[in-house]
Amino acid sequence: MDDARRRIVTAARQHFFAHGFRGVSMDDLAAEVGMSKKTLYAHFESKTDLVEAVLREKFDELDQELDDIVAECSKDVLRGLHELLECMQRQIEEIQPPFVRDVRREAPEIFELVKKRRSAAISRCFVAVLENGRKAGIVRKDFSLETTIEILLGATDAIINPAKLAELKMSPTEAYGAIMTLFLDGVLTTKGRHML
Repeated sequence: MDDARRRIVTAARQHFFAHGFRGVSMDDLAAEVGMSKKTLYAHFESKTDLVEAVLREKFDELDQELDDIVAECSKDVLRGLHELLECMQRQIEEIQPPFVRDVRREAPEIFELVKKRRSAAISRCFVAVLENGRKAGIVRKDFSLETTIEILLGATDAIINPAKLAELKMSPTEAYGAIMTLFLDGVLTTKGRHML
């Protein structure tokens, strides 16, 4: 990515995630990065294209961070679970409710992309850690990992959305923390829960 595109994506990421898709104009972004709106549109044909670039960058970073955690913590399952949860928590904290609301309303195809990438990242990393946990005797073996991941993804999709968060009066961070607490309580053996 060239320097101009990098500056645009960095500025857009900060503003979009904090204020939402609709709350940031291309004029504001162009002024912040010190270029004309015409130059900005030479790099990104539309605001939707820019949102997609921001999300691709975020998910690429997330995938790399999650893969690093899985690789580093292959022998220490509880540390791996903690680090995966902390990573997901940090990633969710960056994205504020106005962004999720705006993307869901204004660009449903992007919202679906977010759900798919989130699901793929959770599935890939949590299956690896849970498999290692079973070998270590701290993750229950009386249910399939596929079902466990589907339950986790279903809870995440059902709760981490603007309407449900507003109804529950929770931030995305609080909601994700509650999901993970219940998830861990259900998947860990007695030995695993005592080791927490």
